[in-house]
Parts: sequence; C-alpha cells; structure tokens
Amino acid sequence: MEYKFEKDYGCLMLKMPRELDHHAAEYIKEEADSLILQYPVRSLVFDFSDTQFMDSSGIGVIIGRCKNVRFSGGYVKAVNLNEQIQRVFQLSGLMKIIDVE
Repeated sequence: MEYKFEKDYGCLMLKMPRELDHHAAEYIKEEADSLILQYPVRSLVFDFSDTQFMDSSGIGVIIGRCKNVRFSGGYVKAVNLNEQIQRVFQLSGLMKIIDVE
C-alpha cells in the first residue's frame, strides 16, 4: 500500500493509496483519527493523484474524517481526482459535501 500522511501548520494531507479498499481503509482511518486527535488539524486534504480504485469503504473513510475535522471547525477538500474517482464522488454524493479541486 502506498499512502502517506503529511502534517504542516494545521493541515493534514492524506495521500491516498493506489487501491482504496477495505484493507487500506482500516489503516487510514486509524492513523488519520490518531493524528486528528493529537494535532490541531484545521484542514484535511485528500490527495487522490495515485488512486485508481475506490470502493464504499473509501467513501466511509472520507465521510468519517470529514465529520471529525468539521466538528472542530476545520474544512476538508479532495485534490487530483481522476475520471473514475470523480465518478465515485458524484454517484456517492461526496461532491456535495466536500470541496473538490
């Protein structure tokens, strides 16, 4: 799995793996929640530049972390979505709740 967490001045960037499935989602959820609790995260950025596949567990990762960050007054956005990931965002309704660049 190729995922990465980067923290910088209240911003947490999650570089999503090539395949965001159940196995990757569990690890990402645990790590992201831990970092959100430890550090004052004001913005959360999901970077999908390497992601080729995402299933419903990936949608759950995004919605759950979005709730956690917004609860403390932060904002969430997704960047570098390819055509397939954009389609997942549109069909699931994520486009309505998260800023997409």
